[in-house]
Amino acid sequence: MLPLDRLQKSNTIENLWIYILSLLREEEIHGWLFQSLVEKKFGFKPGKITSYRVLYRLEKDGFVKSRVKERRRIYQITKKGEEELDKAKDFYQKILNVIK
Repeated sequence: MLPLDRLQKSNTIENLWIYILSLLREEEIHGWLFQSLVEKKFGFKPGKITSYRVLYRLEKDGFVKSRVKERRRIYQITKKGEEELDKAKDFYQKILNVIK
């Protein structure tokens, strides 16, 4: 695998939580929509099961919460999730400043 390919993989599929929290910062979302929204907005397609596994872990750790609305589970970001997303943004900004 080429270095750029490895970088893209580690910053997309392997860190899907960043993209999920980013989407949830904009609006509450049904679990089954994440795959298509990530593909549309960020240009890569995570597996359906992967999205759910990440969502369950984010909820378990308190970064998102869910509720049932019209027989569908709706997810929303928590304050803790927003803070974690801000930390990720700061981390990437520091990297970009270093590699100018």
